[in-house]
Amino acid sequence: MQRLFAYALTAAIGIAGIQADAAAADPHLTPDTSAALDRISADSLRGHLSFIASDLLEGRGTPSRGQDLAAEYIAAQFRRAGLEAVGDDGYFQTAHWKFAETNLKDFSFQLDAGKEKLSIPANLLSFSLAQSLTLAPSAIVKIEASDAAALDAQSAATLAGKVVVTNLPDFNAMPHEQAMTAYKGWQAYGAKLAKLHPALLLIVDRVHPAGDAGGSGRLIDPESGGETVSTVPRMTIHSTQAIQALDALGADGGARVSVHVAAPVERAVKLRNVIGVLRGSDPVLKDTYVMVTAHYDHLGIKGGKIYNGANDDGSGTVSVMEIAGALAGMKQRPARSIVFMTVFGEELGLFGSRYYGRHPILPIKQTVADVNLEQVGRTDSSEGPQLNNASMTGFDFSDVGAVFQKAGKLTGINVYKNEANSDFYFGKSDNQALADQGVPAHTLCVAYEYPDYHGPGDHWEKVDYANMAKVDRMVALGVLMIANDPVAPKWNTANALTKPYVEAWTRQSGQ
Repeated sequence: MQRLFAYALTAAIGIAGIQADAAAADPHLTPDTSAALDRISADSLRGHLSFIASDLLEGRGTPSRGQDLAAEYIAAQFRRAGLEAVGDDGYFQTAHWKFAETNLKDFSFQLDAGKEKLSIPANLLSFSLAQSLTLAPSAIVKIEASDAAALDAQSAATLAGKVVVTNLPDFNAMPHEQAMTAYKGWQAYGAKLAKLHPALLLIVDRVHPAGDAGGSGRLIDPESGGETVSTVPRMTIHSTQAIQALDALGADGGARVSVHVAAPVERAVKLRNVIGVLRGSDPVLKDTYVMVTAHYDHLGIKGGKIYNGANDDGSGTVSVMEIAGALAGMKQRPARSIVFMTVFGEELGLFGSRYYGRHPILPIKQTVADVNLEQVGRTDSSEGPQLNNASMTGFDFSDVGAVFQKAGKLTGINVYKNEANSDFYFGKSDNQALADQGVPAHTLCVAYEYPDYHGPGDHWEKVDYANMAKVDRMVALGVLMIANDPVAPKWNTANALTKPYVEAWTRQSGQ
């Protein structure tokens, strides 16, 4: 115990000495700033996350009571910090959507594949149905989404009353631009198939494990920016046994499917982004904004198990709260205003951030940057331990990466471009919604993949809070550096991948 105390004391003195030297050498580390960074506490982060990722909140699915409780907790922390409430309802920006939930009381799904006769439970299927569906044993036709010729060879007569089976492309395994192209092809496949009126489209999902099935509900965005229902009834199958049986079939192998599922029941839901502003001090720059964001939703309950999502993205959520509280206590406010926001529905398709992008509370053309925090708590990455490391997506897409790299040098965090993942993951988190509007927006991540990712074992006890606090201090300093710089970050026009974002910014700014 005594030896441990002596070691901790020596380490603390060493860190203090390094910070003192850095403060003397760098104008960004003023005494006021250093005091703000010191307010970011591992114990405070642990306290927040032990609630946000507790079983009480039931995985914070979108929509759910647990997610509503999380939103109230985040708003309370913004209120405690004294942030300005700028939402349409205090600290909330509310989306009035609908949720269609299927009644599974009399559900049945039977697959007769010759030697294999399987009854598939509802928790191994996802649904996209506008009305009830009852199929007597119906023949299967396999048509891959990538095989345009095979689909062109079909007609309404040949597909009448039949079940079309196809594979779900793994969009997440593709770079962003390739994924967008593949997704457009997938949409074209669905549109063409809709004109042929098969009885059912059965999508084979090899990507998501059985426990990650979408279940019996779907969000309905009245602006059609969210998930919409197809004119062709769709079901996605996650059963490994059923997928193997389907794989063994030929294009028309004589297998049959029978289904009964009740019509979905729609109910109104309120989905909330939580937003607060630390108002800047400069007479002109206070009307420009630096954003710090994270998504506070996760996967909810699946197969009777709670998916608490402590690292994904409870860690980013509590970091936003902690950084907000630390910076709000500064004696000298930053020149620009800082916006702290947590969003709903990322796991279902960036719904909350895209809603904000379409309905910005603060002018997009006056928003100079966004740093989105995603999975900043666990260091046990599949790429190896990530102590004192943080990777930024799209690292060299804009000036933002260099700012945070400098902040990292001042706080002991290596902010770097992960050659395998930085560009690949740029379009896969909530920064994308703001980048699409032209804002230099990036995601900071410690571990892109780790044990328990999207699994029921992602618990708050597995987070490295000391490292997370250190990362958050780096983030806070980087945000302050942007907020106090009269020159706003810009996209790197020399990087061809930034072209759509540069064009979006030109449209927004008129420059």
